[in-house]
Amino acid sequence: MSLSLRRKLRCAMVGGGRDAFIGRVHRHAMALDGRIELVAGALSSQPEKARASGRDLGLRDERNHGSWQALLAHELLLPADQRIDFVVIVTPNDVHYEVAKAFADAGVHVVCDKPLVHTSEQAAELAQIVERRGTVFGVTYNYSGYPMVREAREMVRAGVIGEVRKVVVEYHQGWLATQPAGNKQAEWRADPARSGAAGAIADIGSHAENLVATVTGLRIESLCADLHAFVPGRRLDDDASLLLRFHGGARGVLIASQIAAGCENDLRLRVFGSLGTLDWRQETPDRLVHARIDGPRQILTRGSPWLSEAAQRACRTPAGHPEAFIEAFANVYRGVCADIHARLAGSRADPIEADYPRIEDGARGVRFIEKAVQSAASAHKWTAFLD
Repeated sequence: MSLSLRRKLRCAMVGGGRDAFIGRVHRHAMALDGRIELVAGALSSQPEKARASGRDLGLRDERNHGSWQALLAHELLLPADQRIDFVVIVTPNDVHYEVAKAFADAGVHVVCDKPLVHTSEQAAELAQIVERRGTVFGVTYNYSGYPMVREAREMVRAGVIGEVRKVVVEYHQGWLATQPAGNKQAEWRADPARSGAAGAIADIGSHAENLVATVTGLRIESLCADLHAFVPGRRLDDDASLLLRFHGGARGVLIASQIAAGCENDLRLRVFGSLGTLDWRQETPDRLVHARIDGPRQILTRGSPWLSEAAQRACRTPAGHPEAFIEAFANVYRGVCADIHARLAGSRADPIEADYPRIEDGARGVRFIEKAVQSAASAHKWTAFLD
């Protein structure tokens, strides 16, 4: 089905209202390709703030709700050809499960922020609902949407760097090096009731795990974790160091720290193979360094015609025009849209077009967090990833 024949997909948003950074990011990303229309919402857990936020965005009164329950009930009363096609969940972590479960079970496609839910049991139940109802379920591990991340993945798949032997992934931030007063993002992330059993390892460590899995295809066999809270009074970890063992024999190191004073959003992935190394950094995302064992080091750049089809399709502007955070999010949404459109047409989506993290990726991320916490609390340390 040609793009010109596709209508815009109707979506609703739960969370992401006034003063919510990530809600704005999602809305900007959804708008980028002109395939999505935000038509409904319940944009805050506070009803008046939710409705005020909806008015800010021009939502019609009848589809601007004070709770997600009212949003879902109203949508289900509408004729099928007027309902939303999918819902976007951009709330604190503790709300994800209940909302995602209700919408997916009602047959509504879902896009959910990460980490997916608090427990593997919740993730497994969601996966069963998605399988039973046949819904699309995307998880916004947005770094998977960067063109040069997709290029790295294709190079690993093609054997360009040979057999993967070691992976080092580092995610350093400094915004929690102190206790920021009045910062609601910091407050809920440090609250076990809302964030879950982990802090930095859940918030950014899950991104690091997903980046490794996306690029290398490796799956963790066991891990050894050291989690620590450096800031006095903080109840969840703000720093994590892990050793990883992968099925097949590869080894890895994962660092996730939010107390790295002076660092901004320093995510870096290095994949060491028998024939060479790949090196990508989120703060210079348009470049991928390929160091070969038998030749000169190459710097590959986004937008170049010699990149893989997967990387080229993820680009929107010519080489030399920076693309980054919003565009990577938009590539995740592009994949979700392709899958939903294909299902509406009764067909299968082009796998390159429908390239996005799914419920399985979200569930694996939850297990990773649980196992890191378990390992950190254990005297034995090395903890099997699958019991």
